[in-house]
Amino acid sequence: MGRKADIRVEPDREPREQYAALPWRRGANGAVEVLLITSRETRRWVIPKGWPIKGLKSPKSAAREAYEEAGVTGDVGKQKVGVYHYEKRLASGRLQHVKVTVYPLRVEAEADSWPEKGQREKLWTSIDDAAPRVAEPELQSLIAAFRPK
Repeated sequence: MGRKADIRVEPDREPREQYAALPWRRGANGAVEVLLITSRETRRWVIPKGWPIKGLKSPKSAAREAYEEAGVTGDVGKQKVGVYHYEKRLASGRLQHVKVTVYPLRVEAEADSWPEKGQREKLWTSIDDAAPRVAEPELQSLIAAFRPK
């Protein structure tokens, strides 16, 4: 009889929600600056984000991603600043729709070394400069409207 084709099926990654941090600080002139990083594969400007981390609530999960991807730590807000959506290309090549909940992270320290150092670029910039640098329209709007207290 015929052989079954070797088909690798990638399971749906659940949940289809990620958590992100919007790292921010006040510059020397008192103006708010936000931190963008490049994605590892496409090198486009994004904010730190990732899948939920077991045992961590969503804001803490976002803060952990900010440390792992950008080497920043600080005070993460418990209230989200917004939500955006994007299409994530999985290893199989399939696109998966992902909802990203974003939490503010007031940066208090930047590490000299962190897990993904050397894999991404970092850019501290103004809100007005940051918003048009990201590709996702909802994230552009979220950044443009960001006004920390």
